[in-house]
Amino acid sequence: MPRQTLCKMALITVLVATLGGCGALRSLGGGVEQQSASATNPNIPSNIETNPDNTIWSIFNRKTADNTVAVNKYLWSASLEVLSFLPVQSVDPFTGVIVTGYGTPPGGGRAYRATVLIDDPALDARSLNVALQTRGGRAVSTATARAVEDAILSRARELRIADNKF
Repeated sequence: MPRQTLCKMALITVLVATLGGCGALRSLGGGVEQQSASATNPNIPSNIETNPDNTIWSIFNRKTADNTVAVNKYLWSASLEVLSFLPVQSVDPFTGVIVTGYGTPPGGGRAYRATVLIDDPALDARSLNVALQTRGGRAVSTATARAVEDAILSRARELRIADNKF
């Protein structure tokens, strides 16, 4: 056998023995008294409680409705109404994201683009995040962004009142 192959095999054997020995040392070392004391203390970093059903593969088995993000329907509708002068590029009602293309507001001279995130089912200002950009890629002033958010929130409240669910 060539020398490189023997070196690789030796290295693999040492790595496997080292990794296998780590588990054996953990189970043998420390004694029964120390293990039982550490098993009840959640503040010890090496004491990790695991759920056998929660594995790396369980992220692909998410079939329940509990994993969806709830989006406030009034904020969603109000966002689409207030920003109706912008062409919609992408909409995802499950995650609450609306992405628009560039458009000029009525009576305005500058083109804007908006990204809206509604991340909470509450009709609240904290549930609404609006990012506006000019065609040059710069963010708009805080006052302009706040005015758009206020318009969306006002329209959402109007929709809720009209729905008689206040």
